[in-house]
Amino acid sequence: MATPTRPSRETRDAEREEADRKAGADRMPTEDEERLTEQHTTDESVAEHEAEMLERGADQPGEGRVP
Repeated sequence: MATPTRPSRETRDAEREEADRKAGADRMPTEDEERLTEQHTTDESVAEHEAEMLERGADQPGEGRVP
């Protein structure tokens, strides 16, 4: 087993800064990415399945329950 180490002040500062940063995209989409998104079609059954799974999950007591 490896010997435990103590993080440096720089490491702790970097971790604190990262923890305080809000989640989000690191950049805006490119023109090509936007164009491809507009051309993409979605399968309605996927949205229906997601809604069903969200509803089922909301009714489950506790964590990791297997039916």
